[in-house]
Amino acid sequence: MQVTETLSDGLKRAFTVVLPAADIEGRRMARLTDLGKNLRLPGFRPGKVPMSLVKQRYGTAVIAEILEESVNEATQKLMSDRGLRPAGQPKVDLTDFGAPNFGATGAALEKDLEFKVELELLPDIQMPDFGAIALTRYRADAAPEAVDRALAQIATRNRDLQDVTDDRGAEKGEVLTVDFLGKIDDVAFEGGTATDATVEVAGDGFIPGFTEQLEGVKNGETRTINVSFPDDYGAAELAGKAATFDVTVKALKHPVVPAIDDELAKKMGMEGLDQAKEFIAQQIQREYDQLARLRIKRQLLDALAAQVDFTLPQGMVDGEFNQIWQRIEADQKEGRQDDDDKGKDEETLRAEYRAIAERRVRLGLLLADIGRVNGLTVSPEELTRAMRVEAMRYPGQETQVMEFFRQNQQAVESLRGPIYEDKVVDYVLELAKVTDETVTPEELAKVPEA
Repeated sequence: MQVTETLSDGLKRAFTVVLPAADIEGRRMARLTDLGKNLRLPGFRPGKVPMSLVKQRYGTAVIAEILEESVNEATQKLMSDRGLRPAGQPKVDLTDFGAPNFGATGAALEKDLEFKVELELLPDIQMPDFGAIALTRYRADAAPEAVDRALAQIATRNRDLQDVTDDRGAEKGEVLTVDFLGKIDDVAFEGGTATDATVEVAGDGFIPGFTEQLEGVKNGETRTINVSFPDDYGAAELAGKAATFDVTVKALKHPVVPAIDDELAKKMGMEGLDQAKEFIAQQIQREYDQLARLRIKRQLLDALAAQVDFTLPQGMVDGEFNQIWQRIEADQKEGRQDDDDKGKDEETLRAEYRAIAERRVRLGLLLADIGRVNGLTVSPEELTRAMRVEAMRYPGQETQVMEFFRQNQQAVESLRGPIYEDKVVDYVLELAKVTDETVTPEELAKVPEA
């Protein structure tokens, strides 16, 4: 084949490739001959169908198949011969191909096949000095007080509700069964009506101020309460508006929280309270360790981003930005815009999120190159283990989930990325200067500034 480079601009490359007509014709005739050996048509013995008839019946399909194979193989050879690492799928366009109508005539090719290949390359990345990266690995320990709080929450969730028969008002923490009708400007609004709703006095889950105003209400009483929907309320037509609710109490129940003892532990599936405490402590510690992992990973990515600067494939940046922007537009339509974004014009937002897209692409390319240069890979055993963990998230459907992965390579690849990234992060952490520091859970949970 003949290759001519027509563009070399930064990471962009373009080539014109010419494949001789004789080569294409040779592959076409070989494919038709193979078909003819086993072809069965009425009036002919197997393998004795005239080539003219084989060409007439299969010529068009064969040449399309041969062209696709030839272009793909030539493109791959071009990449291999020149040591090119494409950042995405190369764009291929046929520019000149004088093929006659094979299905009708069976004629041979008259002109060479010419096509163009356009692509962006992956950049050459200078590896950072990992040993110069200084990081702090924070750690928090699961204190007995945290275990006690968790047990108290479990006990609360296992509470019994007993009817209150005394003629008295509802107290904080007690549970009401109510009907209510919400109105704005004395007109009932959609979604503001409920029957036999369960409400905890001064509890969460309702509009701010709703449950607090039910303190002291008696069984059978009807009370009108006044509230205002938050400015960021999910339903835009209600956000920021004042409303009234006519609430009728139909039942009042007092919560009885069980004692934190062996009996409660057995309800949790444990042998006793000591085992329950140990299990909860381990669970809390895993959560702390995961949070600590996120903190040091964030530090590492920030440090890496500060050390490297290389040209980015704009196609990859555009793709990443478009995904981000689609989510931003969807959030705006549904009234879920981030507080930091409110009040900013579209040009400002686009610039900020494009910078985020560039950071993601830069770090993604850097991590991939660190793994490639240092021979880091994801083993089949690691992928299988990740699939099993994912399947366990769907109790009773584990077999179906595993079968889904076996039939969907793209789904399997979605698991490979996080595993690979973690391996690269661990590799760099081994080389970086890491200082361990024990902090409180509250300090560990603090979100560092962007």
